[in-house]
Amino acid sequence: MAPPTPAPRAARAPKVTPPRLAPVRLQELREDPSPDFQRGERYDGVRYCRAAADGLELSATDFAECEFAGVSFNDTQLRGATFRDCILSEMYAPVFTAARSSLRDVEIGNPRWGSAELYESGWQSVRIDGGKLDYVNLRGSKLTDVQISDCIIGELDLGSATATRVALKNCTIGTLDVSGAKLKDVDLRGTDFRIISGLGSLAGLVIDDYQLTLLAPLLASHLGVVVV
Repeated sequence: MAPPTPAPRAARAPKVTPPRLAPVRLQELREDPSPDFQRGERYDGVRYCRAAADGLELSATDFAECEFAGVSFNDTQLRGATFRDCILSEMYAPVFTAARSSLRDVEIGNPRWGSAELYESGWQSVRIDGGKLDYVNLRGSKLTDVQISDCIIGELDLGSATATRVALKNCTIGTLDVSGAKLKDVDLRGTDFRIISGLGSLAGLVIDDYQLTLLAPLLASHLGVVVV
């Protein structure tokens, strides 16, 4: 008699590595109620509350261990600027221009961004909680250990970006573009989206069963599969 065929083992779900986020702890900050920001300068250990930097030229400016509470950066030129060990809460910027900027160990709470030009930037250990972002251009950026939660995003452009250990939790996204992106452990579970562009670059994306049903028609069309 032939031995019984062993029952197939249940497939194990692949392990997803979450973002590794370093908490930002700021101590002994000095208050600056009327800051005089200058391009290319370094600002260290300062708290700014309800200040306005609207329209200023602050390219290549370096902020380290600073807290921004309700600061407006509308149409501020922050190209190549650096934020390290910073907390930004209630940040307001209908036009946010910070291409090729660098964010490391940064917490952003409840931001209000309109058009955010952040292409070719570097983000490491960045957390965004809450807020509403109309358009976020992160094309060609390098994102490592990033978490965005409870946020409404009209359009998120990650075209040609390199994203590792990135999680979007309980977010609503209108359009997500990952064309040409390199993704690893990019977790979309629990996030609602309407449109995804760049279906040929989905490797490394983590989704749930419900999201897969939403993607199925798009994937079928992309692959030329006829469903009858």
